[in-house]
Amino acid sequence: MAKIKGTKNSPRKEVIIIKASQLFREKGFNATSMRDLAEHVGVEAASLYNHIKSKSELLQEICFKVANNFMTHMEEVVISDRTAIGKLEAILRFHINQMLHNYEEVYVGDREWKHLTEPYLSNMRSQRRIYRQHIASIIEDGISKGEIKKIDAPTAVLIMLHAIGGIESWHRSQQKISGELLEENMVMIMIEGIKATGIL
Repeated sequence: MAKIKGTKNSPRKEVIIIKASQLFREKGFNATSMRDLAEHVGVEAASLYNHIKSKSELLQEICFKVANNFMTHMEEVVISDRTAIGKLEAILRFHINQMLHNYEEVYVGDREWKHLTEPYLSNMRSQRRIYRQHIASIIEDGISKGEIKKIDAPTAVLIMLHAIGGIESWHRSQQKISGELLEENMVMIMIEGIKATGIL
């Protein structure tokens, strides 16, 4: 029977999580079976249960790993002494880089979280709402200080996050610009589009 191979910095469960992220993105959570995952990892299905309890547990691991990563960064940005524009740019760059370099897990965390079971589903729904509210508060602070145009903050948040989610199509493209150039273009368009006139 084959053993699950891990790398020096990637223990066995992490290997399974990485493979599960790939399959959940490609096939969707509901359409992925434990047998599919076992074949993708290269082991018998029974071997997986030495490391995980269920497919649902894997989804929880992926979603909350991603959510905690984003929330930790958000907390660091919020307490920083950056301007509102600087905070918003830091958040956008982090999002873009996660979509570029941690695509599988971030995609699953953003698209498949609705398949979580309670109490994880309610927890994730709450975390997502709080996260969006943090971004909206930064925008509203920027508006009050004259850094950002008078726009509807929740609408701006939706547009920005939707635009970053569109990086999915960049991954599928056969002819694409570099990730670095994509990041610079996206940040320039989104930041310059809301920056108040006269703000450098």
